[in-house]
Amino acid sequence: MSRQAQLPITGYLDRLSGRPGESLEAKISMFSGGEYRARLVRVISADANPRGPGMRFEDLAHRFDESFDGANQPVVLGSWAEVSGPALEARVAHCWTALVWPSIEQAEYRTVLHHQGEGATLTLAVSGAGVRLTTEVGGARHSLHVAGRLGARRWYRVWASLDPVAHTAAVGFTAPEHHYAPLESSVTTGEFPHATVPSGGVLLMAASEPGRAETHFNGKLEDPAIYTGFRTQWPAPLAPLGEADKSLVGGWNFALGIDTELLFPVGSGAAAGRLYNMPQRAVTGARWGGQEQCWRHAPGEYAAIKFHDDDLGDCGWSTGIQFTIPQDLPSGAYALHLTCDAGEDWLPFYVLPSRAAARADIVFLAPTFTYQAYGNHARGNSDETYRNRVRAWGGFPYNPDDYPMYGRSTYNRHSDGSGVAFSSRLRPLLTMRPGFMTFCEAGEGSGLRHYPADSHLLGWLEARGHPYDVVTDEDLHTEGESLLAPYRVVLTGTHPEYHTERTLNALQSYVRRGGHLAYLGGNGFYWRFGRNDANPAILELRRAEGGTRAWAAEAGEYYHATDGAYGGLWRRNRRDPQQLVGIGFSAQGVFEATHFRRTLESHRPDLTWVFEGVEGEIIGDYGLNAGGAAGFEWDRADVELGTPLNATVLARSENPPASFFPVMEELLVPSVSVTGQSPQPLVRADMVLFDTPAGGAVFAAGSITFCGSLWRNGFEGPVSQLLDNIIKKFSAC
Repeated sequence: MSRQAQLPITGYLDRLSGRPGESLEAKISMFSGGEYRARLVRVISADANPRGPGMRFEDLAHRFDESFDGANQPVVLGSWAEVSGPALEARVAHCWTALVWPSIEQAEYRTVLHHQGEGATLTLAVSGAGVRLTTEVGGARHSLHVAGRLGARRWYRVWASLDPVAHTAAVGFTAPEHHYAPLESSVTTGEFPHATVPSGGVLLMAASEPGRAETHFNGKLEDPAIYTGFRTQWPAPLAPLGEADKSLVGGWNFALGIDTELLFPVGSGAAAGRLYNMPQRAVTGARWGGQEQCWRHAPGEYAAIKFHDDDLGDCGWSTGIQFTIPQDLPSGAYALHLTCDAGEDWLPFYVLPSRAAARADIVFLAPTFTYQAYGNHARGNSDETYRNRVRAWGGFPYNPDDYPMYGRSTYNRHSDGSGVAFSSRLRPLLTMRPGFMTFCEAGEGSGLRHYPADSHLLGWLEARGHPYDVVTDEDLHTEGESLLAPYRVVLTGTHPEYHTERTLNALQSYVRRGGHLAYLGGNGFYWRFGRNDANPAILELRRAEGGTRAWAAEAGEYYHATDGAYGGLWRRNRRDPQQLVGIGFSAQGVFEATHFRRTLESHRPDLTWVFEGVEGEIIGDYGLNAGGAAGFEWDRADVELGTPLNATVLARSENPPASFFPVMEELLVPSVSVTGQSPQPLVRADMVLFDTPAGGAVFAAGSITFCGSLWRNGFEGPVSQLLDNIIKKFSAC
C-alpha cells in the first residue's frame, strides 16, 4: 500500500476503555517519522459546528504530556493463510492443487498456492483467462499456462504438476458438472528445463506477497493439498481429502476449526498453520447442496475459506506509548492528542470508575460496538462542499473515502463486491474522532453520527450538572449486569445499534431488577453480531434474511463463524427491541428531521412531572443534527412486538419528510406491510415511557437525532428540559 495514502500521524489503542491503574498501549505511525507529542485531554464536546457547543477539551497535559520518536508503520491489507511447507523428495514428481471459487473474474493472475521452499519457488495462480504455474529456480523464472475461462462464483479444481526427473510440468483445471453444463477440463503439459521441486520453507495460500494487492486471491479456497505423482487429469474433482490416499503428502481440511484462525493438517507431511487478516470462514464450500443452513451441523459442506485482497484484521503495529490511567482520574471520555509538525490526531478512549471508588447515580453506556461496526465507513460523500465546511469549522480533516488503507466498515463492500463482514478496532478508526462530520447538511447542521453525536449528551450532562460515570458495551459484554447494578440510571447513546446476547441480557436484567434505562436514540438493539472472546477486537456481521441492509449475506451463510450463532436482526432472533425499551426501528429517510408533538395521553395528571417547565405541544422543532429532534431513523411502539401494555406514548413525530419510508423487514411488497395493512402508519417516531413491576422505568426517545436537540442557544429548550425531568425523576427513585 502506498505511503502516499497515509495520515501524517495516526494510531490506535489496544482497548477502547480501561480503569484507573490499568495501562493502554497506543500504536502510532507517522508518514515521515520523527518526533511527536502525546498529551491527555478530556473530551467534553466533539461537535465542531460553531452554532453549537463547539469542540471542547479539558487540557490534562499536567497528567500526561510526553514526546516520542515515531516511525512509519505499514498496513498490510489482504488476507492469506500460511503453513510450514512440507518436506518433499527432490527426485519425485509432485502435484499442488486446490478447489477455487473466484468471487470476481479478474484479468490479472491471483495466487492460489505459493510454495517457497529449498531449491525453488512454485506459484499456482488463476485469472479469468486460465491457470498458470510459475517456478523460480536460481533466479530463472519459468511459466506454463492453460487457457480457459474461469468465471466468477463457480467452483474449479486447479492443479500443477512437476516432474524433476523428466523435466516436465503440467497445469490444468476442471469444473465439476453444474446444472446443464457438463464437466469441463483443460490441461497443458510442457518441458520445464529446470523443473525443481520446492521442499520445506513456507506455503502461502491466497497470496504470494502479503500486502501486495495484485497477488491476493479474491474468492474461496478449499482442500489445498500436495500429492506425489504427475497428474494430468482430475476425474473426481470434488473428492475430499483422505489420509488413506497414499499419494497425499499433506493437505489442509478447512472444515476443522471453523471458529478459529487455525488450519488443521491432513496427512503426515503437513503442519498446522494459521490465517492472517481475518478471511471469512463458515462459508459454503464446493460440496454444499443447500439442505443444511448451519455450518455446525455439516462442517464438511462449509470446508472453504473466503479471502479478499482488502481484508484487515490487525495493523500489527508496535507500541509507541504505554499509558497508565492515573488512579484518581474520574470516569469519562478522554483522548490522547497526537501532534507533529505535519498534523495531528486523537485516540479516544473511556475511563471507567475505579472498582473501589464511589460512583455517580448515572452511567453513560458508550456504544463502542456500534462505533466499531461503522468504523471507517466510506460513504463517497466527501466532496468539495464537505471539505470546505470541515476546513471552515476546524473539524477532523481526514475522511475514510480518501484512506482505504485503514480498512473499511461493515457498511462497505470488498473490492469483489461482497459485503465486509468483519470489523477490527486494532486499526485507526477515522470515524471515531472528535470533529468528524458524517454528512454535510443543507443549512448549518452538524451532520454528526456516533462518537461525535454522543458528545451532545455528555456536554449536556456537564452543563446541567449531572455527575456521571462511563462504561462501554464491550465492558458490559465482559462483566455483565454487575457493571450496571450500582447505578440508578443508565443512559444510552444516540445509536446503540449493535449488541451481543450478553449485553442484551445484562440490560434486560438491569431493568427487570428495578433499574432505570433511558434509550436516547433510534434504530437501537437492531443487529446481532458474532464475537469470539479469543479475539475480542473483532466483530462479525452476517446480514441475514431481512432488515435495512447495506449488503446481504450469501445463501447458506447466515451463521457466524466466531460464535456459531444465527446472525441478522435481533428481531429475527425473537429479541425485538420493543421487548427491552418499548420501541424498535420503524422508518428512516435521508438526514433530515421534523419534530414531535405531545399526545393527548401525555396530559394525564400522573405524567405532569415529565413536562414540568416544557412549554407548548411541539418538542424539538430545532436541532444541531438534521434540524429537529425527530430525524433520520425512527423507532415506534408496537404491542405485538413486545411493547409493554402499560407503556405511554408521550409524543409522536409529525409531518414526516417525503424521503422517509418503512424499514424493509416491515414489508411484504412496497405497498403492503407484514400485517397486511398499509405501511404508511409505520412511518413514525414514538417517544415512550413505562414503569416496571420492580420499581424501575424506561424512557425511549424514538429518534436518532433526539440528542442533537438538547442544544438551543445553549443547553436549554423543551428537549433539554424534558430529559432533565426524566433523569432527575429516575435518579430519585
